[in-house]
Formats: sequence, structure tokens, C-alpha cells
Amino acid sequence: MAPKTSTFLASLTGAALVAAHGHVSHIIVNGVQYRNYDPTTDFYSGNPPTVIGWSALNQDNGFIEPNNFGTPDIICHKSAKPGGGHVTVRAGDKISIVWTPEWPESHVGPVIDYLAACNGDCETVDKTSLRFFKIDGAGYDAAAGRWAADALRANGNSWLVQIPADLKAGNYVLRHEIIALHGAANPNGAQAYPQCINIRVTGGGNNQPSGVPGTQLYKASDPGILFNPWVANPQYPVPGPALIPGAVSSIPQSRSTATATGTATRPGADTDPTGVPPVVTTTSAPAQVTTTTSSRTTSLPQITTTFATSTTPPPPAATQSKWGQCGGNGWTGPTVCAPGSSCNKLNDWYSQCI
Repeated sequence: MAPKTSTFLASLTGAALVAAHGHVSHIIVNGVQYRNYDPTTDFYSGNPPTVIGWSALNQDNGFIEPNNFGTPDIICHKSAKPGGGHVTVRAGDKISIVWTPEWPESHVGPVIDYLAACNGDCETVDKTSLRFFKIDGAGYDAAAGRWAADALRANGNSWLVQIPADLKAGNYVLRHEIIALHGAANPNGAQAYPQCINIRVTGGGNNQPSGVPGTQLYKASDPGILFNPWVANPQYPVPGPALIPGAVSSIPQSRSTATATGTATRPGADTDPTGVPPVVTTTSAPAQVTTTTSSRTTSLPQITTTFATSTTPPPPAATQSKWGQCGGNGWTGPTVCAPGSSCNKLNDWYSQCI
């Protein structure tokens, strides 16, 4: 999104800060898709599935405001509880983290990933005991003229993060986060969307970096939290602790394709003494997914699925999606909102479908 005048920030109203925006729907590891916790459906289910992601009270797909960055809600979202299972990955693997619904173009900002060792089963860990270290953190790319959140949108609403190749084997919480900065020039205007996933890392080396509690990652007054993103060529400092040695702000981003589906592994079910993660393969004639863990093999019917980047069909070309920009000085895009939303003027520079 092209930078806008800083006057926009000074006149942002509270209405822009209450809109809901999304959650991680699933991840893809080596071509295998694993379902995440869905706060919009699982919360209301009497028997929700066992998943790798942490549950939270974000049924509105909402965010954590800076005034609450010192509370446990910033760790893995509102009143978050550990997921009932985990996914096994190798040190050095790349994980594609996919969001839903489509991230709003107006919600520019950084994408940041952390890990924290559970020192036991992540499924029962006390979140306040976790110590997070940063493995990537991308902000504004001056060469490309875009924010990390723009790159996420451009790659099918997904972000690619790599587990350090020398990371010590064990159980970790992967904390993935987008921080939306569209209102961040105002105090308490940034929006943090933390998402947590349980992973079991095999292989690797002896590297287990030290970290900080989630409640100490950010302060409301940090330069990367209280920041005007609409100036030309923003000099943005990514918030939080420094990257661990050897880490980069972002690996090259690309979209991943799933060719099979996997399920969360419950604590104690990793029986392979070699430390090799369970294998999920797609076979043919008849088509099946075969999951092999140690000496046990379970065959499931193969379901061919076309993965979409949005849970709803896109609106007509001349219609703006909900939460998108629909007006403002210099705006040349759609001014008509999708059904169920209306265009609300927040100031002379920005109107939003709400």
C-alpha cells in the first residue's frame, strides 16, 4: 500500500480499532497440512478436534491492544490455553503459516516469529513460564516498497518461517504474530494478533537460545509499536528482542501447496526412537493417505481438496471486501462494500467497510 500523509494518523477514530481481522487456519510442513484451532467454530463445539494450535477467546478474530501487552493475553492471545497436540518437524524445516480471512490491505505492519522451549509437553505447559526468542522479524522492505504484511497477502495469506537448523531437539511453542499499524501513530492504536502452535523438533544441534517472557516482549511506548506507518519511506524498527545469532529478518517468501493432510500428535505418541517425525504420504490405486509412526500404520480415505486462500468467494471487482478501504482523499479503488458491511468515513483520508 502506498504511504499516506501523517495527518491520517492523527485523525484516526476508535471505530477503526475495533474491527476484527483473522487467525491462522492451518500450517503446511513438507507438503502436509495441519489444522489449527478455529476460534469462530471450535469454541462453540461440544467436541472440538485435537489440534496443534492454542485455543483462545478471540471469537471475533480480534487483537490485543498495547495497553494489555504486559498481561498474559499477549503471550498467545486472549485467555489462551495450550493445544491438545503437536506437529513434529525437523530442525531446518520451513513451515508455511496460513491466515484466514484475507488480511486487509490497509493493515500494514510487521510479521514476527518466536520459539520457546516447553521443557516437557507443550500441551500442559504454563504459558507464563515460556521464554521466547526471535527467529524472524520483518518490517518495512524499503527496496520492495512494501510491508511484511503485504508480502503475506501476496503469497496467499501465508508466511514462511524456518526452524533454525542447529536448534536443540525438543518441544517448543511457535509464536507467530502480525502487528497491524494502521492506527499506530495514536497511543494504544497498534493491534497485535499472536498465534501459538505446538511443535516437536527432531534432529538439529545443541542450540537452545535464552529468551524473555511473553509479557516482556513489547511495551506500548516502544518505537515499533507507537509508529506512523504512512510517511514516505518509513524507517521502521521491528519491536521485540533482537534476532538470535544466525537468524534473518525473513527467508524468501513463497506460497506452499499441501498434497496431504495430517493430524495433531498427542503427548507420548511419538514412539520412534530415531527422532524421525511420522511420515504422511499420498499413495495411489486406491488413493489413500498412509500415516506411519514406528511400527503402526493407519490408512485413511484420501480426500482431494482444493485449498483456497479465503473462506468466502471474492466480491465483484467493483465491490470492496469487509474491513477493506472504501474511500478517502486520493482513493481510486472500490467505494461499494460487500453485503453485510457499509462504508464508514473515519476521516478525510480513510473510509473502511465495517
